[in-house]
Amino acid sequence: MTDRTSPTSRALLALAELQAAPGLTAAGLATALGVSERAARRYVAVLRAAGVPVTSERGPYGGYRLGRGVRMPPLVFGADEALGLVMAVLDGHHDVRDRTDPVASALEKLLRALPERVAAQASVVRRSTAAAPDRGAARPDPALTAALVQACADRRPVRVRYRSEPGHEWGADVDPWAVVVRHGRWYLVCRRHDGDVARHLPGGLGTLARVDATTTRLRGTTSNPAWYAEQLAAVPVPFRVVGGPKLRACVREVAARLAAAVADA
Repeated sequence: MTDRTSPTSRALLALAELQAAPGLTAAGLATALGVSERAARRYVAVLRAAGVPVTSERGPYGGYRLGRGVRMPPLVFGADEALGLVMAVLDGHHDVRDRTDPVASALEKLLRALPERVAAQASVVRRSTAAAPDRGAARPDPALTAALVQACADRRPVRVRYRSEPGHEWGADVDPWAVVVRHGRWYLVCRRHDGDVARHLPGGLGTLARVDATTTRLRGTTSNPAWYAEQLAAVPVPFRVVGGPKLRACVREVAARLAAAVADA
């Protein structure tokens, strides 16, 4: 298969990669563009010949960097690309005719910025089609989604509060791995720090908070410490009561009763 992309187009793609990832090496740029390192260096030379200030540094923290004042070239779309954008928005169940929808508003600005002949077909599709209603589709907040995606990229733990469809709410500290979209639903793939305890803990005992990599603290209040002690006895993980004199006394009573049940005659 022959690559017919012009050197100028490849150079513009190289410019976009360098702006998105300052310090990119020749090997990294070659990988991003799907070319050899020699070709990547040639595209950098094309940029320099066009007056784009591209500097290079050696060493473990070296690589290519753009000088100050570099601006990206204007966006250029073909008619098929513009139509593909409209269809992708519709496939996400957005009403592209609703001026109050942020996605529809952004799409309208994009189409207005394109040449008329390029945007014509996409504009017709935008005016004449409507998204099929999907009660299961989700519209997550863009700012929240961006924060979660960034946390995934930074490998940074986050604190989340979740409410299920029946209305049950819970909070947890998680290590986010990825944000996934499937059949109109958005999912955060993650590992809960308190997951091992949470799935065994009866409801209504309190809230969980992570202390360290091996310890989770349960905070709760009760007017019936005897009942609370019996609930704790059913949790199949090691635990230690560190507060509440009445609760500690009730836990001792439960422990003594269970110990007596298996004592030798």
